Amino acid sequence: MVKEESKYQKSRSFNFRKILELPSRLAHSIGGESSSDDDEEEEIGGIIPLQNQQIDSSTAFDPSLVSTKVPKPKPSDMELMKERFSKMLLGEDMSGGGKGVSSALALSNAITNLAASIFGEQSKLEPMSQKRKERWRKEIDWLLSVTDYIVEFVPGQQKSKDGTNMEIMITQQRKDLLMNIPALKKLDAMLIDCLDNFKDAKEFWYVPKDADDSEKGVQRSDKWWLPTIKVPPEGLSDESRRWLQYQKDCVNQVLKASMAINAQILAEMEVPENYIDSLPKNGRSSLGDSIYKNITVEFFDPEQFLSTMDMSSEHKVVNLKDRIEASIVIWKRKMHQKDAKSSWVPAVSFEKRELFEERAETVLLLIKHRFPEIPQSSLEISKIQYNKDVGHSVLESYSRVLESLANTVTSRIEDVLYADSVAQDPSLAIAKWNRSADSSPQKPLSVVSTPKEEFERLSCTAETPNSMTLFDFMGWNMEQGDGDVNKTNLEALPQT
Repeated sequence: MVKEESKYQKSRSFNFRKILELPSRLAHSIGGESSSDDDEEEEIGGIIPLQNQQIDSSTAFDPSLVSTKVPKPKPSDMELMKERFSKMLLGEDMSGGGKGVSSALALSNAITNLAASIFGEQSKLEPMSQKRKERWRKEIDWLLSVTDYIVEFVPGQQKSKDGTNMEIMITQQRKDLLMNIPALKKLDAMLIDCLDNFKDAKEFWYVPKDADDSEKGVQRSDKWWLPTIKVPPEGLSDESRRWLQYQKDCVNQVLKASMAINAQILAEMEVPENYIDSLPKNGRSSLGDSIYKNITVEFFDPEQFLSTMDMSSEHKVVNLKDRIEASIVIWKRKMHQKDAKSSWVPAVSFEKRELFEERAETVLLLIKHRFPEIPQSSLEISKIQYNKDVGHSVLESYSRVLESLANTVTSRIEDVLYADSVAQDPSLAIAKWNRSADSSPQKPLSVVSTPKEEFERLSCTAETPNSMTLFDFMGWNMEQGDGDVNKTNLEALPQT
């Protein structure tokens, strides 16, 4: 019995020694020493202290021997093009399951994302780097190349072998693309050239917003995230001030032209069915009683109408725009709906509905011009999202990014002019500087010209420093519309 107990204690101590010697064996193997069977038997008999073990220095860890990661080579233009068009063909659905967006929306998103990555915030008036310029021109040309293959049939002449002329149908780029793509490219080049003109601007400079208070310049209170602007203590020179105003006028013309093209393309897009389904039954329900009464008065002044509206925040401006656009869609649908079998007579005449629609469109144009930075309305978002026409998608997105860039450049020029005005009269820094107050139209509007006429007018006037009003540029008449509206009791107005 005693023998069995001593045997059991020996086996327990043997197992315990094996557990304790595990770290030393690990260290021994790391050291790279070859262990023979004799050594193993010797280790079993007794624990070798860790400090007595020797590690071969020749095999010690050397960080320099670790292979560094080789940087990937810069992708070629062909690889970048493949990536762009592959994503568009997949409809931005990388799984390839066919759940992606339409080709039109994928192309629109590609143009929007490209502009965002190239232009970004554009916080200063300075030339674009050559690398950014080349990338923009190269990649926007890739995306615009799709429009070269959107064609229509037009009559053409072909000369036969015997010398007789035959009239045949030939393909030509679609008319709206043929007219607007070159115009937008011209506006694009004018904007980039305008930024290049600021490379020699020396009478104003920028100071980071986190600089010391003693070094900080001037910035409008609503642009706190932008760098401040420093001008000489006495302000800009007369020559520099006139030059800045001229640059502002040129960019302003680009802004108006791109706005006009964008507005026309959006107007040509079909209204999606899901948007129509969400509309109320009549325009009065959409606008509300107060706005409806103001827009259907006998003598209508769009400026006075806007002065009565609460537009103290961006949300309220967008909400007003949504209401007016919804009422326009309702009135247009009622004017174009014809049911020969129905004997129902509308409570409001066709002429009055047309008049109310024109007034609402005039108000929309004023809102768009006065608040160019507001987000897109519900109708515009719905049209862009459900649009299937690739040509319209390209024109809308290209004109929209140019409109956004032109508006940003105009705002940066006005920041410098504001800093100049504060340098001349420090009391102006207290008052809030409203850019829309000095550029908004002052009289009613009526007729709008075509984008082609607007672009031609832009080309003729871009070289003159005199600023044009919105009326002059857009071709709006200064007189009130045709005829008078019959007097109506507002309380008894029928719903339209």
